[in-house]
Amino acid sequence: MSPQARPKGESGLKRSTSILARAASFTDRAYAPFVAFFDDVGATVMLGVRTVTWLVRPPYRVSQLMVALEFIGVGSTFIVALVGLFTGMAFTVSTIVGFRQFSAEGMVGGVVALALARELAPVLAAVVVTARAGSTMASELGNMRVTEQIDAITTMGVSPIQYLVAPRVLATTLMMPLLAMCFGIVGQAGAYIVAVMWQGIDPGVFFDRIQQLLEIKDLRMLVTKAFVFGFICSVICCKKGYFASGGARGVGEATAKAVVASIVAIFAFDYVLTTLMTEI
Repeated sequence: MSPQARPKGESGLKRSTSILARAASFTDRAYAPFVAFFDDVGATVMLGVRTVTWLVRPPYRVSQLMVALEFIGVGSTFIVALVGLFTGMAFTVSTIVGFRQFSAEGMVGGVVALALARELAPVLAAVVVTARAGSTMASELGNMRVTEQIDAITTMGVSPIQYLVAPRVLATTLMMPLLAMCFGIVGQAGAYIVAVMWQGIDPGVFFDRIQQLLEIKDLRMLVTKAFVFGFICSVICCKKGYFASGGARGVGEATAKAVVASIVAIFAFDYVLTTLMTEI
């Protein structure tokens, strides 16, 4: 090989290596969001499975469960009822405006009850609980992680998932259907105030349309959706806080991500459940 050929070959090899390196870097950047997304979903599913496993294994953390039930259920009742009241009132006003064009104002009671039972009550109650209790759960677990309290619990031979995560997930799953029913009842009361007391719709017609349109399967959908939403949002919020890192800033980011991810999951699973439980 001539002395001049070797530098050209080496130069060509360097250029090829550089091109391959840039292509690999571009591919990594392109696929990184998808890898991070599926990694996050997988970690959340694994945490949910481990939580369910620990729920049926002794020792049972009854005191932790009672504290979580009080915080999530009793503490969220007022804000859920308040949001439900104004949701029912606002939805009734919009419904009356639309139905009045067809002289069908009497259908308002049944339509509002149907909307509350199938969609508004479980979805909005889950969003409210996520914003209030879910964010708190994520920030609490995140602070415990960055201050090494979770590591200390593990060192003492106690499972942090059983002691910290399982009671919160179980409490949210149990209380969400009750809060959704509270949302629906108060929302229907708001509809009654607007339709009957303010717009002069006959109360007998109002309740008769509720009896005609609302069926047991609609209430079953409300309870099922609330049950699923409670489990999903609690697992997501606990996962974000449990694996938080980076000090106070990391805890804040984990809390924000927990709320956003939970709300997106609620609406996504709402579509799936509605499709599966609706006969078209």
